[in-house]
Amino acid sequence: MADTVEGFFASLEQRIDPAKTAGMNATFQFDITGEGGGQWYVTLSDGAPKVASGAADSPNITLTASATDFQNIVSGKVSGQSAFLTGKLRIQGDMALAMKLQSIL
Repeated sequence: MADTVEGFFASLEQRIDPAKTAGMNATFQFDITGEGGGQWYVTLSDGAPKVASGAADSPNITLTASATDFQNIVSGKVSGQSAFLTGKLRIQGDMALAMKLQSIL
């Protein structure tokens, strides 16, 4: 697992299992706040991932968390569901995609 949020997104394309995303067409926007944060988006086109920095034109879902909370989620220290329920992860858009995200990452 990457030590930084930027490192996480830099290696994400290679770590996504195409078998888990086959047939998916969606754009996930990640707005990571605080020190070490930034904006990235992941586009799945028929399951093939493409990661880019910045803001997507029209994401299906936007996830917002602090850099520390995001690192805790992706490292498995905190579940995404728990982070959402405690307000550490904010989600706007398609909640069904949010439910799929944990198995994809």
